[in-house]
Amino acid sequence: MPAASDVTTAEELHRTFRPRAARRVSVVLGVLTAVGAALIMILVPQIPGFAFGPADEVGTGLFALGVLWLLWRQGAVRAVPDERGLTVRNFIYTRSVEWAEIVGVSFGAGSPWVQLDLSDGDTLAVMAIQRADGARAVEESRRLATLVALHEPRP
Repeated sequence: MPAASDVTTAEELHRTFRPRAARRVSVVLGVLTAVGAALIMILVPQIPGFAFGPADEVGTGLFALGVLWLLWRQGAVRAVPDERGLTVRNFIYTRSVEWAEIVGVSFGAGSPWVQLDLSDGDTLAVMAIQRADGARAVEESRRLATLVALHEPRP
């Protein structure tokens, strides 16, 4: 009988893929950005002889919001498997592919993230599985390859 840790259920296989390192960095940088912008907007106007008017405060706030939006996008990267296929939310766009469209999963030594080879000859980056996550990324790429294999059309 296999050990409990060796048994992989369909629910475990279909868990959402998310990067760890990128999410942690996004959270830390987001906090630093918010705190830094607040400190600039509070402390800089108190410096004697330093002109920091309303336009400067608005500019600082807008810049901080822009950085926070970019960090939010990076932190929201994920790939969600279900019975029909995989929905990949990368930094810029979201794309859904059916399992039958995926012909291969690659994670070459120089690749920053997993690449899906699609039946139309295109490739799709899966930023949710990033090399920065080390051994965990390799495990996650294997889990994705297992999902693709399980959903291959049967003749």
